[in-house]
Amino acid sequence: MLRAMSTHVYVKERLHPGHLDRMAQGGAEAIELFGARGHFDYSSRQHVQEIVGWFKSNSIVFHSMHSPMYLFPEVGQQGPAANICDLDKKGRIAAMDEIKRAIEVAEQLPFRFLVQHLGVSGESFSGHKFDNAMTSVEHLRAFAKPLGVRILLENIPNELSTAEKLVEFIQTTHFDDVGVCFDLGHAHIMARVDSEFETLKPHIRSTHVHDNGGQKDDHLWPGEGTIDWKSAIEMLQSAPHMPPCLLEVKNGEQVAVPEKTAEAFKKFGV
Repeated sequence: MLRAMSTHVYVKERLHPGHLDRMAQGGAEAIELFGARGHFDYSSRQHVQEIVGWFKSNSIVFHSMHSPMYLFPEVGQQGPAANICDLDKKGRIAAMDEIKRAIEVAEQLPFRFLVQHLGVSGESFSGHKFDNAMTSVEHLRAFAKPLGVRILLENIPNELSTAEKLVEFIQTTHFDDVGVCFDLGHAHIMARVDSEFETLKPHIRSTHVHDNGGQKDDHLWPGEGTIDWKSAIEMLQSAPHMPPCLLEVKNGEQVAVPEKTAEAFKKFGV
């Protein structure tokens, strides 16, 4: 499996090449950029060029972009959620505009996947929201496809994004190029990792690997929660499209990221 990591580990800081160096030192062969303007400002040509320069100087793969979760009226300020299922049309349009700004990074530095949420954490299900999601994803697909970017829907803790609902979404829309980013930590909270995996297995193209105690979305390093990682990694290795093992963790104080990253990959035998 490809060793990969999200810049989410540094989400509270402005992303710079030194962060990427540390992830590479830990053994990451591919990177997902976390699309938050206060961290990676995809709307800033200067910031994008800084990150583009690092990738062009290294052999690390720019694997994916995590779609923006919030709207930013001004750089550095966190606005409302970027919710593509919003019942308010203006809210949906604003969300899609923000997401398209992130996708446009592919014009300067190609990447394969955009990881997209349907709704926000705790979102209830409704037919109107489901329909809104279909319209929004169709719009984002049309925008992303010429840039070589595919949409991956992530299982997150809400009623729109259970394993069953994501499969229903893909089958109902006939969006054959839309896949799934399987988040093991979220699966552990929502149901069981193995049952969620089996439902989503044919559609999985990438992962988010992190741990928790089964109650809160803690984004702990693997082994710090209660997920059975031996079983989980064996399951991932059985996926027909062999997704990467992509760490998406929070960074605690005085944590040596290269060492913790190398330790995690060693634990998984990748």
